[in-house]
Amino acid sequence: MRNNRNSKINKAEDKISETAHTQKADQKKKSKLFRILFLILIIMILPGLYAGLTIQNYELKDERIEGSVKIAMVSDLHSCAYGKAQKKLIDAIDAQLPDLILLGGDIFDDKLSDRNTEEFLAGISGRYPCYYVTGNHECWSGRDNFRKKMEILQKYQITRLCGERDIITVNNSTITICGVDDPDISLVRDADPDRRSSDFETELSELGQSPNDYFTILLTHRPELFEKYVDKGYDLVLAGHAHGGQWRIPVILNGVYAPDQGLFPKYAGGKYVKNKTTMIVSRGLGRESTPIPRIYNPPELVIIQLTGFEKR
Repeated sequence: MRNNRNSKINKAEDKISETAHTQKADQKKKSKLFRILFLILIIMILPGLYAGLTIQNYELKDERIEGSVKIAMVSDLHSCAYGKAQKKLIDAIDAQLPDLILLGGDIFDDKLSDRNTEEFLAGISGRYPCYYVTGNHECWSGRDNFRKKMEILQKYQITRLCGERDIITVNNSTITICGVDDPDISLVRDADPDRRSSDFETELSELGQSPNDYFTILLTHRPELFEKYVDKGYDLVLAGHAHGGQWRIPVILNGVYAPDQGLFPKYAGGKYVKNKTTMIVSRGLGRESTPIPRIYNPPELVIIQLTGFEKR
């Protein structure tokens, strides 16, 4: 009887030992699988962390353009550094031989020093016609800091557009450049040295419908308001703000998250067309201004080539 009991106990102990051994083996397999998957993930992500400056080119044709007009669009710099005295960014622009530079907001930052932005503006000042509109981060910087940023623009003779238009002739082509403040301009209106209207909606309304005589560009910060721009009939809208969705999966996913658009933004970056309006959204130049790294989403300088149709 005692032997039977001991035998049962031994069998039970053996079963427990076998179960423990099996569980331990399963845990090792899971741990090994996890390490392999983690390594694969790291291998996939590492190339995407490249944050070097890229050039993104676009070409648009319009019968009102004589010859060609090349535009460099700089957006969402956030006062980030591109070499000593911003030489890397300035050299990249110079190499493209643009006819003018359009600054699409958040060129300054609300937390980082203005030094890098001022060095950049000093480097392009007087060498190109330059137009600027505010972004939300300039507006978030507070009244006193906002005023200082606008004074830096004036110092380097950068034209700020606040619900205004300017008609310029470049290479025998006459184009209209319009610009509106960021909607958050209402936060600093009483400290705005260029105060002209009460808010973004008023500025857009005062600009009215796009004239048909000249090719017309709207410089703005917010791409999510595309429908409003389409209603006004602009030929070309240039925007930023979305930072390219921060994380991308090439070919599969254009962006994971963008401010004021949320997850899987519709206008993360790239070219969008509706009716007769084309919108180009820059992925921006911000790097160290955000704690979240860019993945498969390198900072970009946008170059737009406007050309006419060949005459037969």
